[in-house]
Amino acid sequence: MNRYRADLHIHTVLSPCGDLSMSPHNILEHAARKSIDIIGIADHNSTLQGQIIADLAGRYGITVLCGAEVTSMEEAHCLCFFPENKLTEFQSYLDKHLIKYPNDPDKLGYQVVVDAEEQILQQLDYSLFTSLDQSIDQISQKVHELGGIFIPAHINKSRFSLLSQLGFIPEDLNEDALEISFHTTKEKFTNEYPILHDKTFIQSSDAHYPEDIGKIHTLFKMNNRSFDEIKQALHNKNGRNIYI
Repeated sequence: MNRYRADLHIHTVLSPCGDLSMSPHNILEHAARKSIDIIGIADHNSTLQGQIIADLAGRYGITVLCGAEVTSMEEAHCLCFFPENKLTEFQSYLDKHLIKYPNDPDKLGYQVVVDAEEQILQQLDYSLFTSLDQSIDQISQKVHELGGIFIPAHINKSRFSLLSQLGFIPEDLNEDALEISFHTTKEKFTNEYPILHDKTFIQSSDAHYPEDIGKIHTLFKMNNRSFDEIKQALHNKNGRNIYI
């Protein structure tokens, strides 16, 4: 088995909260500098920038999980990742269910898709900061229908997390893991919430600036960096597992 360092929560220039320096090459260069093997591109409610980064990642020796940080109707954030052949279908789901309001770039930030040369391909005129008209359960179901990975994001945070919005983790949610932010440790968190002791946890940077990429990571033990191997590691199957 091999060990791989993963940071599965990175925003790009597309996210209104992502700095304009979060371009494809900058993200990959900083990840490589931090010896990160796997990154997760998780812009708010959009998958449009991920594949462009994935197409460049081979020259850096980095594997890219493409997906989005999706906001449920309860305003809980969740990381959703997919095999490449399912990204378009999930983007159609986002386009259908995102509650759309005009974006104000001066107040909320620019939302642009850029190519490898940082040329703007598309600018979204609706805000990605809104939520879907779908519950957390409906989003989880859709992700798993498409063979994806579903991870409620930064659940220890006081805003936009399952615990802040619902006060609990639904028993039937069918998550692949739970993410805790770098502000805590698994030991501290599970001491506070002992009912979650047996859950699988990851930690990620939630990077909005290049220098934050890889400031914390999750270690995956598995044969290779395929999507299936990553899923098996999250579920502690066939000798694959993860450590934080």
